[in-house]
Amino acid sequence: MALHIVDRVAVEDEGEGDAVFCVHGLGGSSNTFTPLMPALARQRVLRIDLPGSGRSQRAEGGLSIARFVETLISLCTRLGVQRAHWVGHSMGTIVCQHLAVAAPKLVRSRALFGPLMTPPEAARPALRARAEKARSEGLAGMHDISTALVGASLSADSRQRLPLAVAFVRESLMRQDGEAYARNCEALAAAQPAAVDAIRAPVLLVTGDEDGVAPPQAVRAFADKLHGAASKRVAVLPRCGHWTPIERPEDCQRELREFLAANKRG
Repeated sequence: MALHIVDRVAVEDEGEGDAVFCVHGLGGSSNTFTPLMPALARQRVLRIDLPGSGRSQRAEGGLSIARFVETLISLCTRLGVQRAHWVGHSMGTIVCQHLAVAAPKLVRSRALFGPLMTPPEAARPALRARAEKARSEGLAGMHDISTALVGASLSADSRQRLPLAVAFVRESLMRQDGEAYARNCEALAAAQPAAVDAIRAPVLLVTGDEDGVAPPQAVRAFADKLHGAASKRVAVLPRCGHWTPIERPEDCQRELREFLAANKRG
């Protein structure tokens, strides 16, 4: 595995074959996709820590969906990626949609876990309030945020039966710098929908039946707007919340493996 640091942004680069570029969500990092790696054994897998997250927390300047897209396009140029399968989680699915509109030739397919077009309007003030808490309270604020989100974003079954999933989500959130996390919250709160009806690449949409961020009915409505997609599939995983790759890794591996196999020549 190679680790690239480009303009204070960390990218892991592993394997050979068709490129698969993984884009995490708010409070996540490249490790969000570690449970999916068995499904990507014969691919070149690139996993970014987005500016302001994980090992890229020292990235300077304002954060926005547009900046994340520009960063990814620049990284593809720097790392010799001409076309890739894109795998996103949560906020990363929004980034992948905007990238598919801005640079369609880069996109072979999209596999989106916990997918959403934008946060619901009612969620935007809450995201901004969370940003203020993280910025003003630092470590204590991130502790409170991680505790609240474990309860809200994981399914009841995951909280009861999967202590390692709980630990992962807590650690992923608690390790985020308060100021950097706040800037990411603000970027998500300001996110606008991409012109998804113009996207031609095949898409896989995976959510959990207890996902409060990307509930099944919203994901199905999202799929209905993908008029131009070469193919589309919606998968709803039982007893699963918003952290689909962490809560149901085997199911996510199966869905991703089958999707990539079907679109290998796309």
